[in-house]
Amino acid sequence: MGTGVVVRQVLRYAVRNAFSPFHFRRWHFQPLCISCRLFCSSDIQTSVQSAQHSRELHPLSGKAATELSLHSLRDMGFTDIQAQQIWESVSAIRGSSAAKQAMSTLTVLFGLGLNPSSVLKLLQKCPEVYTIKDSQLQKRIGNLRKVGLVEGSLQRVVAHYPQILTVPVKTVKNVALFLREKCLFTSQQVTDILRDCPAIVHEDLAQVEYKFQYVYFRMGVKQTEMVKARLFRITLDEVRCRHCFLERRGLYQTPDKKGQTAIINPKLESIFKADQDTFLTEVAKASIEEYDVFQRLLAKEWQEEEQLYGNIEAESSDYEDEEEDEAEQSGRSGYIKRKKK
Repeated sequence: MGTGVVVRQVLRYAVRNAFSPFHFRRWHFQPLCISCRLFCSSDIQTSVQSAQHSRELHPLSGKAATELSLHSLRDMGFTDIQAQQIWESVSAIRGSSAAKQAMSTLTVLFGLGLNPSSVLKLLQKCPEVYTIKDSQLQKRIGNLRKVGLVEGSLQRVVAHYPQILTVPVKTVKNVALFLREKCLFTSQQVTDILRDCPAIVHEDLAQVEYKFQYVYFRMGVKQTEMVKARLFRITLDEVRCRHCFLERRGLYQTPDKKGQTAIINPKLESIFKADQDTFLTEVAKASIEEYDVFQRLLAKEWQEEEQLYGNIEAESSDYEDEEEDEAEQSGRSGYIKRKKK
């Protein structure tokens, strides 16, 4: 009987534990939590896979700001035709490797305040700008500001003569220093020259100095009039030709030491700033045929002068060589005589 009581208590305990709420939650809710974790993991994996797939489909979506593409060009404000023109020009210069560099260049030009049409015209005039690093462009633009080109003037100079961006900073500084020290232009006059005649940065400074001295001494004109006339826009030959043409027609006279002339000379601005037709009709009072004949005759004179000057230089050089030979021979003979003694 005692054994039966013990058996009944054991069975009651087993049944009570089998249907307890704790075990029900443990055995029936645990699979639900596991399924939730599996469900969440599958969602994350699906999202990662979809993101990877998206990147594979759009490999340049994250590089639009740094690499050149038609889409990035349109985002910068270019039309479809303009974007295509830039893309083709970059590909023709350096190929696909130029894309990132060209994008940086465009960014600098837009930062300068130029609009898409101006940028396109600039690059069509001077495609070499594509090949310049953005850091170099910024330094060169900054140096142009230092020499006095303010906002407005700077943009006009760059748009009109973009080749100035291909010139190193040191060269521009040397030209400005040369104009101040050798030609005695003021700082403001140097700024005006660089603004009106930016191509001077590519000229031979010896030719620049000769042109300045010709106008200053031969024509008797001061620096202020040179700047107004935009003297450095025209070639040295054109300066000499127009001046000589007026002089031989009795329409121009070199001032004396007091700056006086027997006639009233035309202003330098009317001589050099005007185009050829205006110069002939309003200043020289001559026909184009007369000027053409005069140019050919003057060119022949210059050629003869150069030949004569070359012959004189050659004779002078031969004479100096003969003197050196005689000096050497006399020195040797004196040495021999002293040695014999």
